Amino acid sequence: MGIAQFILAVAATLLFLPRQAPAEEPPVGGTPAIPGVQYRVQLDTICSGFDKKTCWVHPRAGAVPGTPPRVVLTMQKLLLTGSDVFYALNEMRTDDLGKTWTGPVEHGQTLGRRQESRGTIVAACDFWPKWHAKTGKLLGIGQTVRYRNDKGPDKGNRETCYSVYDEQKHTWTPWTVLEMPDAEKFYNAGAGSVQRVDLPNGDILLPIYFRGRQEKFCRVSVLRCVFDGLRLRFVEQGNELSEDTDRGLAEPSLARFGGRFYLTLRHDKAGYVSTSQDGLHFDAPRKWLWDDGTELGNYNTQQHWVTHDDGLLLVYTRRGANNDHVFRHRAPLFIAQVDPQRLCVIRATERILVPQRGARLGNFGVTAVSQEETWVTVAEWMQTTGPNPYDYTVPMKYGSDNAVFAARIVWEKPNRCWNQR
Repeated sequence: MGIAQFILAVAATLLFLPRQAPAEEPPVGGTPAIPGVQYRVQLDTICSGFDKKTCWVHPRAGAVPGTPPRVVLTMQKLLLTGSDVFYALNEMRTDDLGKTWTGPVEHGQTLGRRQESRGTIVAACDFWPKWHAKTGKLLGIGQTVRYRNDKGPDKGNRETCYSVYDEQKHTWTPWTVLEMPDAEKFYNAGAGSVQRVDLPNGDILLPIYFRGRQEKFCRVSVLRCVFDGLRLRFVEQGNELSEDTDRGLAEPSLARFGGRFYLTLRHDKAGYVSTSQDGLHFDAPRKWLWDDGTELGNYNTQQHWVTHDDGLLLVYTRRGANNDHVFRHRAPLFIAQVDPQRLCVIRATERILVPQRGARLGNFGVTAVSQEETWVTVAEWMQTTGPNPYDYTVPMKYGSDNAVFAARIVWEKPNRCWNQR
């Protein structure tokens, strides 16, 4: 064997061996130190650049099974001088696993803003498409938000909204609202930025967060819904989870692993986790901790799940990563394996999926694309922190340009049940 062949053989042997990394500054991408779950990360930039008036946010994708699978990604513009002021949803699409993308194409007629009475505007936002295997449809679910004169969000009601994709025409049905059984109880209720679980019989376990008209704190619950290919319908509600401090619990995400259901939740002070045997009735939430018993450091932002046959992983942001200049420490974007019995994050497995460049990365999505790959999609949100939160020059100083990323997790072992969760 020649020297060149020897080097190649050693490299191939070492490709998926675990590597230890410092907790504060783990390496970007590469091969993680995860017992039982081996993968590498490929970070792609889908698009970049912005007009300094708006920026792309909430890029989340759904995969249509095929050879290769087709990936449909939705995202929308945010007004830089407003607080969570969103415009119509747009679509980007790849039929060749990210080698080329079409779009963005705006779906203003079906996924755009609508005028209501007395000057109120209602929009669909926090949208997340996912393939529904039983009906063979790409079903996107999000929530509504209301404004007056692009100021808001309005203190009025909020609903879960949804839309269905027509794969042949590359269009979406007009977004419609999920009907709930108690208008007062669910006066402000939505499934924004949540991961759902589709059961083998086609039923959908959909986490929501909600509060009544006069209530202060949001609670979390999982709904069982049915979907017939056109209409999403409420069937029953699980128990209610609460943490009556600050604003309560929000933006829950659900995963199924090893015959058990896992729910991760946002709170202003810390991320929380809860488990269930049936996906509807959950135990009391507990704070996310490292495996040494210290707090993870995630707070006031989303966490979402990545599942593999051999392991359960969490994607999150946290303090303590040389990121005090980032709004709510929402970058970089981390991934680590979860101990499913102890319900803690294994510190030695932490990796950086998307590095921080001054902009927040806390609003992201996870898509099981195939048994070979799972993608985490995220955009650099160009608002900042401090006396002028709309000053986009602060993220730009660190290199951000509203890039939309796909962090492609490429599994060493096929993820056989990728489309059954």
